[in-house]
Amino acid sequence: MKKKEPQLSSRKSLRYRGTQCLNCGQPLDISDVYCPHCSQENSTKQLSVKDFFEQFLSSILVYDSRLQSTFKDLLFRPGVITRNYVSGQRLRYANPFRFFLSVSIIYFIVQGLLGLSDSFGDDKLMNVKTDTENEFNLDSLQNAIKTESGGRDTDIAPFFKLDSLSKQKMENKIDYVSEAALDTMSSLESYYKRLKLYQEFYSAHKIKNPAVALDSLKHQNTRFNRWIYSKNRTWEKIKENPGEFLNYCMSKIPFFLFFFTPFFALFFWILYSRKRYTYLEHMIFIFHIFSFVFLAMLLFTVPDLLWESQFFLGALFLFIGPFYFYKALRNFYQQSRIITLIKFVFLSTVFTIGLSTATVLFVAITAAMY
Repeated sequence: MKKKEPQLSSRKSLRYRGTQCLNCGQPLDISDVYCPHCSQENSTKQLSVKDFFEQFLSSILVYDSRLQSTFKDLLFRPGVITRNYVSGQRLRYANPFRFFLSVSIIYFIVQGLLGLSDSFGDDKLMNVKTDTENEFNLDSLQNAIKTESGGRDTDIAPFFKLDSLSKQKMENKIDYVSEAALDTMSSLESYYKRLKLYQEFYSAHKIKNPAVALDSLKHQNTRFNRWIYSKNRTWEKIKENPGEFLNYCMSKIPFFLFFFTPFFALFFWILYSRKRYTYLEHMIFIFHIFSFVFLAMLLFTVPDLLWESQFFLGALFLFIGPFYFYKALRNFYQQSRIITLIKFVFLSTVFTIGLSTATVLFVAITAAMY
């Protein structure tokens, strides 16, 4: 059958063909519709509004074959997508690292557009009584300071309890410690005393400028001292609007998981050392697991929103996710059911403990940089 010639007004028409690629400079024949070197369309026609919108709609409605294969195998063939990718079928699938970041970022964008993030700022978080909202379990810090200070008891509760700080503000009493006295203390005790002093001073006087506050306290105007004092304002912002801080943390989750993956991959590398997979190939497997989770959450967002429930999301983390992880381990590493189940339990435990510890550090670092 004779191939149909493009319309004269089409960008692919012979009248617009060139003899050199406008993108990479590759010599072309007049019969070349696309450049064999960079794949750009061989056309010298100026870009019109019609051409622009045709390309725009095409990029949305016509899915790339790699994206189709990635979605299909990621959702319905757990572990197989990783096995195919590491065995050499690279052009068939999207890059696992870039795909993970893309789908996770898209999920949070969609979540924000649908207003789901507002649930973190609802009245449940705001209606916390001020006399208990900032009382933490400080036994470990108390014992550490006591050890470094030669067994002397140091009451650290007033630093965190708002009712104590309110009384100090009303009475304008501050437990002043000079810079010279701080220099004689251990590192941990000195840090705590400085933190406590700056907190009490801020609570009593509400001076937001660190330089002014340090001058009033007769402390050195160093970068470290300014940073510690500025954390008073940070804590106040978090207390006033915890929902905004949680949303700020959530926006960093894709990058947090990206940097958490190498730690988690270390256990796969040790546990499956006889399988001769490289460390990077274990990481690809984990990124495929994370991509599935975000893709599933993205697909379940609309049903949960319409039903005004968390049924699908709950099912994902309680049933679908664990089963998918087990099947992915079995399909990729191809071991027996009992061996896979034992390793599934071990890796799930490591993931839970490791992620919990990393989350605490992540939130603390995020708060310090907020």
